[in-house]
Amino acid sequence: MKPTDVPTRNFPTAKEECRTLQPHPDYDGPGSAYELAFKDESFLLRQDMRPVRMQLELLKPEVVQNEQGVTSTIVIFGSARILSADAAHALVAAAEASGDEAQLRIARSKLAMSRYYEEARRFAQIATSECAQRGRPVVIATGGGPGIMEAGNRGAYEVGGKSVGLNIVLPHEQYPNPYITPELCFRFHYFGLRKMHFLMRALALVCFPGGYGTLDELFETLTLIQTGKSRRRPILLFGRDFWSRLLNIELLLETGMISPGDEKLFHYVETAEEAWALLEAEPELSSVAAP
Repeated sequence: MKPTDVPTRNFPTAKEECRTLQPHPDYDGPGSAYELAFKDESFLLRQDMRPVRMQLELLKPEVVQNEQGVTSTIVIFGSARILSADAAHALVAAAEASGDEAQLRIARSKLAMSRYYEEARRFAQIATSECAQRGRPVVIATGGGPGIMEAGNRGAYEVGGKSVGLNIVLPHEQYPNPYITPELCFRFHYFGLRKMHFLMRALALVCFPGGYGTLDELFETLTLIQTGKSRRRPILLFGRDFWSRLLNIELLLETGMISPGDEKLFHYVETAEEAWALLEAEPELSSVAAP
């Protein structure tokens, strides 16, 4: 007989056990070791329990995503500081009204960058809709915060799709944007485990302009693919002008810091439509994107 053939559990669940516990007058006070180990927060947060916490942080999103049917993702990276077009226009209007030239320059710069928010939003809409129509839904995944992350989750939300948000605890708290599917909104303590979950289900990575965080995720992925630690997958960089000014790939080639061919690990794109057309042509996504 298989365990699943047993009509009822032989033992109470841990949840049931916790619910029926009665406080002990002598041993439920401070300093007592009487608390159940898995219910004892002070024990779980000890420094020597770090390996267990890391295991839990790897396992929880894995279990939940499996339960939610998330098997394939397209990951969208980019700056948390890029505004939507509406927010950027409002910033420009406020700066013009104030007469502050310095603030106006900043506001106009943010307005110029807001096009990437709208491209990320539209790309997520296209990818979510197109894959759903083909009966092989691919879920958009982001870092869960504002800016480009919000745009990715928002685009999926606007066409009725699920999306993942992999938030991280920061000194200045990063709050989840309001467009993440609640059942797929996670929060991490360890950057390394968050990075693993970005890549574990990823069919492609789409990078928009960003700062240190975006560069960290981009180079982590490029390194894993270059060294063969991860399977090759499409990496798209939105905005050739931004990325070519930021990254001197030619210098890396000229000085032998990377090998010929490593510069082909990514592609530049400018629009959501161009990005989706490129992904459809990739063998990595053919089994998902094919009609």
